[in-house]
Amino acid sequence: MASGMRITTAKTVDEYIALAPEEKRRALKNLRKAIREAAPNAEERVSYHMPAYKYHGWLVFFAAYKNHVSLYAVGESNLKRFSSKLKPFEISGQTIHFTPEKPLPAALVKQIVRARMKENESRAKLKKKHAT
Repeated sequence: MASGMRITTAKTVDEYIALAPEEKRRALKNLRKAIREAAPNAEERVSYHMPAYKYHGWLVFFAAYKNHVSLYAVGESNLKRFSSKLKPFEISGQTIHFTPEKPLPAALVKQIVRARMKENESRAKLKKKHAT
């Protein structure tokens, strides 16, 4: 993983946040809160050594690194849809990087998560339709 730090021993999201450096914890807690508010029925777990959320498939992941915090699996369509709001942040692939000093706004996180939920719901319906 990029930029050094990787928390590999956490078994729960609470544990992941507790093991993160103090200066990253508030950003992680706020990110988690926004995700859970947008997707209250999503399953929360640690996967690939990161907090992860599933809702009809993988929804989003987040992680703390030495120099930033990342929100993963945002999706190309969402990067385009929210491009004007994401201009202040570094984007790499389908990942948004930000710092605790300049966090990703909770309202934007919720919009991204809700858009991902709709994508996953559509994919699940299509899959179900093709299975019958």
